[in-house]
Amino acid sequence: MSAALSPAEPCLFVGDLPRSLAYFTGTLGFAVVFTWGEPAFYGQVRRDDALLNLRHVDSSPFLPGRREAGELLAASINVGDAAALETLFGEFRDAGADFFRPLKREPWGALTFIVRDPDGNLLLFSGSAA
Repeated sequence: MSAALSPAEPCLFVGDLPRSLAYFTGTLGFAVVFTWGEPAFYGQVRRDDALLNLRHVDSSPFLPGRREAGELLAASINVGDAAALETLFGEFRDAGADFFRPLKREPWGALTFIVRDPDGNLLLFSGSAA
């Protein structure tokens, strides 16, 4: 019998953990699961089944502009169907999220958008074709 995989928990590198926690909770509707350290340098946020780990770094491991140029995603989160994704997009827009790319129908039929967090991490949200 093979082992069953659980949902992944991507780790995002952030320069200011309190600022990141505020963005994920206040703008994107996540809740803080935990923080670790004194002062805190690591934490986790959750929204429904999506978990993101946040790790403080003193400087970004990415060259300036590299993530945007290559559309290097820190995480990809599936929300189910296109209607749910459109609702989420509206929620994020109304909360002032920074969109790297707005709603887009992909050639394979999925609907997607990409949010940029305060540290430049790119988060893809997707919904299956309706």
